[in-house]
Amino acid sequence: MRSSLRAAILAAGLLTAAPAWSAPPTPVEAKMIATVTAEHERHVKLLEALVRVNSGTMNLEGVEEVGRMMRAELEPLGFQVRWIPMAETGRAGHIVATHRGNGRGKRMLLIGHLDTVFEPDSPFQGWTRRGDIVEGPGVSDMKGGNVVIVAALRAMHAAGTLKDADVTVVFTGDEEKPGSPIALARRDLIAAGRASDVALDFEGLSREAGRDIGSIARRSANSWTLTVKARSGHSSAVCAEAMGCGANYELARIIEAFRKELPEPNLTYNVGMIAGGAKVEANAGGTGVSAIGKTNIVSGEAVALGDIRTLSDDQEARVRAKMKAIVARSLPHAEASLAFDDTGYPPMAPTEGNKALLRKLNAVNETLGLPEMPQGDPARRGAGDIAFVSFIDGLVGLGLAGDGSHAPGETADLKSLDVQAQRAALLMSRLAKEPRARR
Repeated sequence: MRSSLRAAILAAGLLTAAPAWSAPPTPVEAKMIATVTAEHERHVKLLEALVRVNSGTMNLEGVEEVGRMMRAELEPLGFQVRWIPMAETGRAGHIVATHRGNGRGKRMLLIGHLDTVFEPDSPFQGWTRRGDIVEGPGVSDMKGGNVVIVAALRAMHAAGTLKDADVTVVFTGDEEKPGSPIALARRDLIAAGRASDVALDFEGLSREAGRDIGSIARRSANSWTLTVKARSGHSSAVCAEAMGCGANYELARIIEAFRKELPEPNLTYNVGMIAGGAKVEANAGGTGVSAIGKTNIVSGEAVALGDIRTLSDDQEARVRAKMKAIVARSLPHAEASLAFDDTGYPPMAPTEGNKALLRKLNAVNETLGLPEMPQGDPARRGAGDIAFVSFIDGLVGLGLAGDGSHAPGETADLKSLDVQAQRAALLMSRLAKEPRARR
């Protein structure tokens, strides 16, 4: 390797003893690596500024403010930035930014989101830095990932590789609590996917036992409601032939049958709330259930709410069919119904195209002197926006490493900022040189 290139990588802090240097960076790639390193504190300051703005999903003004901050980062790099209001869905809106290159390379879609789970009334606010660990609402999920996008694009711009690249950036404003109808809420993201060849998701980096993991799949997240009605009366007759056992027993039978009969790889089902009694009610938002009755009344109504997470559409259909069959085996004098809410997140299956993308990322890791990233377990990741564009090849987890997302005390590891931005800059620059497939 040329001494100047080696010096650039040493300066970036990426030279390790892990793999051999069989694929050193080109001078252009060395420029990107050095640019990310040189701008580290700039990007930390941007992250702090973003985190200090509360952008809980329902804080529409805060989400818009973060959108303006991201616009200010992208426009100087040659992106045409649009703010797409989403008042019809009850949400703030989305950023869609496009950069037109030479029209020959892979068209890339970069996915982030502006909102967090922490609304203004959350006690968890502000920013704390302890060396390379920073704490704050959304610092890893996913304002840190948004900063990685900026850092990678700035490095490409400095090295001249952005000029010819076709890149679309979509920052949704409601990833943590999608607006309704979901078809409208994700219309612009899906349209961007249709116009792209590759999707790169900048949610947090997965790590296991200190090792960076490559993520090529995400499971779905859809909710269900189980409602039971049964004959009610004096408890002295419970489970008698004329009375039956009531709604609570029927609900318990179904839930226990779910536990015994549903399990299979990559599936989880959760029972989040249960209520039963003479009368039950679930609120319109699906965030609470209540019941009234007495201990000496056979329960006439019962309800349970939960979710299922699957890795493919086929698995989703199969599991739903099993659940419906279990529900249909009613106890005497009881009737149950099962309804699914299809406004959640679809699955992103681990396709061959996604696996090929991970191999390309590992070629970048080799260039950077970093260990290979093994394919991760999709059950360790939640649902996400990239699943809406799973009809193109995709990678997940290009954002910051961190801990405790969605909970007070959420942190991010700043040591991962430069590494992730360098990975992304080199990967995107290489993809921009690959001829796009004809459709």
